Amino acid sequence: MFGNLTEKLSNIFSGLRNRGHLSEADVSASLREIRVALLEADVALPVVREFINTVKEEAVGEKVLKSLKPGQVVVKIVHEALINLLKQNDAPLSLSNIPTVILLAGLQGSGKTTSAGKLAYYLQKQKAKKVLLASIDVYRPAAIKQLQVLATEVGATFLETSSQNPLDIAKEAHAKAKKEGFDVLILDTAGRLQIDDTLMDELKNVHATVKPHETLFVADAMLGQEAYSVAKSFHEAVPLTGVVLTRVDGDARGGAALSVKHVTGCPVKFMGVGEKPSALEEFDAERVANRILDMGDVVALVEKTREMVSEEEAEDLAKKFQKGRITLDDMANQLEKMGKMGGISSFLNFIPGMKKMSSMLSNSAVDDKMVKRQVGIIRSMTPHEKRDPDIIKGSRRKRIAAGAGVQISDVNRLLKQFKQMQTMLKKVKSMGMGGMLKGGLSGLFK
Repeated sequence: MFGNLTEKLSNIFSGLRNRGHLSEADVSASLREIRVALLEADVALPVVREFINTVKEEAVGEKVLKSLKPGQVVVKIVHEALINLLKQNDAPLSLSNIPTVILLAGLQGSGKTTSAGKLAYYLQKQKAKKVLLASIDVYRPAAIKQLQVLATEVGATFLETSSQNPLDIAKEAHAKAKKEGFDVLILDTAGRLQIDDTLMDELKNVHATVKPHETLFVADAMLGQEAYSVAKSFHEAVPLTGVVLTRVDGDARGGAALSVKHVTGCPVKFMGVGEKPSALEEFDAERVANRILDMGDVVALVEKTREMVSEEEAEDLAKKFQKGRITLDDMANQLEKMGKMGGISSFLNFIPGMKKMSSMLSNSAVDDKMVKRQVGIIRSMTPHEKRDPDIIKGSRRKRIAAGAGVQISDVNRLLKQFKQMQTMLKKVKSMGMGGMLKGGLSGLFK
């Protein structure tokens, strides 16, 4: 997500930060580069103009040009302008009504049905809401079945009906939600491969009938500039209250995230960042701005970690780290959890300043396939071998390699890495927190 834009902005800012003095010409040249980077990232031209004008007004003042670290001040101004751009008309999901009716609209293939399932998962897990899912897409052959499967997967209730009329299904779902005390009703509407009058008339009728509290436009981030014209057409048909951007993890440009709000006048409320039901994030302007400028998103990392690791597990692992002693089982468990969080590159993207490291890894042998191989090697060991890897000699290494479908050299490499990890942990233990602060990380790697 935002990969290309982040890389270009990082290069521009690294040049600025290293300058002890900036002239107005220097700032103007950097703003031209930022403008090109935003346009190449598929950000809408009106948004780019507004953004650059805002930054320029602040960045060419005497306060910046005469400051001791002008480059850093400019970066700060860009960061704040980016947050303000993303924050305009921000509003959380309205859940005060019972039942709260959420209507999802968008083109076919935009990810509406998947987003309905993810939203149900989010509302149940994060907001403790009782959710009813209903499909009024009577045209796409597998649409209703797909939503039913997703409802079962996330533990939400699905409306089963014999009706083939979208309006009647919407009424039936609304009545069931009221009668049975559901907190939220999510309606998945029909999409089309292109905008047409029939689609819009049906959407208008459903909207007028159920009077949703939230009408969310679901847009594929990969559409780029096309997403804006589509969003505009939907917004003219029904009053949208927010946007759900899907496939954000596959969009290296990020332009849709930056400018769909400008086109619709509605806030981006959620981003789909993967295929799993849990891969839906609330849109947070500051955190997204941080990611774009390679300042990381530690809050998101903590949230993801909490989903994967229980408090008991975290405490147990912390004690082992303090003692400077972990097992191969511990190593495998942590590698598997990293995989569930999106792999090494995804993990690094949440850490400030690690975007370049992430791209370096993608071009090296250190990838998620290698991590899976390492887990496979450990899982091919006996409990005794995992507790005491020193006993793993020639014949055992040969058996483990065959069991994991790898070379003996792969087993040797893993065991060497594990020993290095244990050595590092022992150094941390011997140095203590005071020693760590005093000697820095360099002490670990001597």
